[in-house]
Amino acid sequence: MSLMSDRPGEPAYFANLNPPQRQAVETLDGPVLVLAGAGTGKTRVLTTRLAHILMTGRAYPSQVLAVTFTNKAAREMRDRLERLIGADSEGMWLGTFHAIAARILRRNAEAVGLKSNFTILDTDDQIRLIKQLLAAEGIDDKRSPARAVLATIERWKDRGLTPDKVDGEDAGDLAEGRMQALYRQYQDRLRVLNATDFGDLLLHNLTIFTSQPAILAEYQRKFRYLLVDEYQDTNVAQYLWLRLLAQAHRNICCVGDDDQSIYGWRGAEVGNILRFEADFPGAVIIRLEQNYRSTPEILAAAGHLIAHNAGRLGKTLWTAGAAGERVRAKGMWDGEEEARWVADEIETEQRRGTRLSEIAILVRASFQMREFEERFITTGIPYRVIGGPRFYERQEIRDALAYLRLIYQPDDDLAFERIVNTPRRGIGNATMQILHQLGRATGVSLMEASRRVIETDELKPAARKAVALLVRDFERWRRESDRILHTELAQIVLDESGYTAMWQADKTPEAPGRLENLKELIVGMAEFETLAGFLEHVSLVMDNAADTSGDLVSLMTLHAAKGLEFGHVFLPGWEEGLFPHQRAMDESGQAGLEEERRLAYVGLTRAKLRANVSYAANRRIHGQWQSSLPSRFVEELPQDQIEAESATGMYGMRAPQGRGAFDDIATSSFGGYRRTVHPPGGGPREGREIRAVGGFAAGDRVFHQKFGTGTVREVEEAKLTIDFDHAGEKRVMDSFVQKA
Repeated sequence: MSLMSDRPGEPAYFANLNPPQRQAVETLDGPVLVLAGAGTGKTRVLTTRLAHILMTGRAYPSQVLAVTFTNKAAREMRDRLERLIGADSEGMWLGTFHAIAARILRRNAEAVGLKSNFTILDTDDQIRLIKQLLAAEGIDDKRSPARAVLATIERWKDRGLTPDKVDGEDAGDLAEGRMQALYRQYQDRLRVLNATDFGDLLLHNLTIFTSQPAILAEYQRKFRYLLVDEYQDTNVAQYLWLRLLAQAHRNICCVGDDDQSIYGWRGAEVGNILRFEADFPGAVIIRLEQNYRSTPEILAAAGHLIAHNAGRLGKTLWTAGAAGERVRAKGMWDGEEEARWVADEIETEQRRGTRLSEIAILVRASFQMREFEERFITTGIPYRVIGGPRFYERQEIRDALAYLRLIYQPDDDLAFERIVNTPRRGIGNATMQILHQLGRATGVSLMEASRRVIETDELKPAARKAVALLVRDFERWRRESDRILHTELAQIVLDESGYTAMWQADKTPEAPGRLENLKELIVGMAEFETLAGFLEHVSLVMDNAADTSGDLVSLMTLHAAKGLEFGHVFLPGWEEGLFPHQRAMDESGQAGLEEERRLAYVGLTRAKLRANVSYAANRRIHGQWQSSLPSRFVEELPQDQIEAESATGMYGMRAPQGRGAFDDIATSSFGGYRRTVHPPGGGPREGREIRAVGGFAAGDRVFHQKFGTGTVREVEEAKLTIDFDHAGEKRVMDSFVQKA
């Protein structure tokens, strides 16, 4: 039922707005910040506000600027607007930041030394251009990969910095300390080509606006009203661009949620939304807090969690909907058991009539997907990966598999072609052409052709040496495969081939995830007795992965889930170091931790009916079992409002009720006693012994099998904060350390 009563003569678009939503629509004069919590109808508010501006004659369509982050959001907003006003929105400046900036730049290209028909380079063209510059400067592109150079330039552009404003030391020793000069050459070369990249679109706009006051004044007069979607995701350049355009009329309305700012790793600045009132004195702040998506229990859990963040403007989501089930927080022995539990729960929901498309699994890191994919294929649960390829379809996994296929089957020409110059070895197209000619003429594989050609003078000396090294590497690895474990072989191949080093040197945001996926690949191989068995399994997996249509479970990262909603959501891997991710905390400290907490909040608020958090006491990393602590985010959930259950009894949560699979596990709080855990099943869990020794105090010197020797800094029940001599500060269970 609508919260608004019918009013004679009132526009129909007001009918379904609640009071705060209506206030956000009708407050047209001056700066307005709409804090739109998850599921509170922000798109409805944005489109209705646009309709109200046009229908009341406050502005013509050409005098309104509405900015989104994606083309999809822009299309949805335009479609909704046209349905509301009963006419097309032709003439309105509605689009993404880049689309609007490109439109402005086309009209004023001469002001930055370009022609109006400039081209916009894609990533491949940018990489090619940077490689040319590196070669001209004599800079080793193995030590300073073109992608890393490009990532640094893009970071500077996101911050609105032209070459004369950057601090060259900010890039460290990348490009031999000559990044500032390289950035300047890159921009000069773009001008010669009459080209820009995507970062230039906003950067050139800023240059025009700050150097050409008349042009800025023209656009300030033109845009009487500005509307901005997802303001919490703006970077510095976007922020500066908006501020400049809004200075005349000051009729800027920004809609966003500081609690959902999760893209700091790609330049987003949550501080932009936090300082809105300081940037626009007299601004009206409107909070949309009525949630139309989730149950009261889910909102309570998410709200209690996010309240631990200091850097937020604050709001409390509520719903008029009926009560639902409590959020479940379930602790398990290991990741394999976690995947089994999730699959069993999904099958149970399916038997109850729940559509698989209403179920999602949201992981912090892409490598977590492998265990779930393996389990789904085993049990026949159809699924799709959203926002990226399936595990075995990822570039780095395909590359690694190509190396292993070529060891097992030397005549696999497709595998040979994939990795022959990955990483770069100086084996180019000319060399490959000779190998193909020889292979066809003699009826042999490319590997055999390589073995033969290195005994002749067909190749130039440098190419012949590179091919010879590759052939000898594979011969050595093939001999090794007869005497060592296939998991050990895979690690040796990735290291000795330079493949791991290639991604370690890559400074793009995706590189760490690729390295994690390679580690997870080796973990997955350990489940098979031989390399042949593993490769056959992968072939079957890839064959089963062909059909992605129909009713499917959704599997994705938490970052990819923003803006989506599902009836049932599973949130696995809530463990310290994984979530919150250790790298985020190491690189950004408290700011990184708070962004991780916002990511947890986003995950919880994707659920409409039921949210399930899970964590494991053990995970296998590099083939070795390592203990894990439950995430601090688990502890930050409201304990009196969630259904908490720990199968291992390790985490201070209540044990499962009744007798069942874990009926022999002790589950009292930690103290100075010893207990033995005997979970069901075999493998490393069988007969495992956990000691809870207690008695530690700040200042004690202790030893941990993984992290070595350290000093206890803080004791919190069974959890110790320890400053390890070499590993730094970590939180660990007291049962895994002993006094030194």
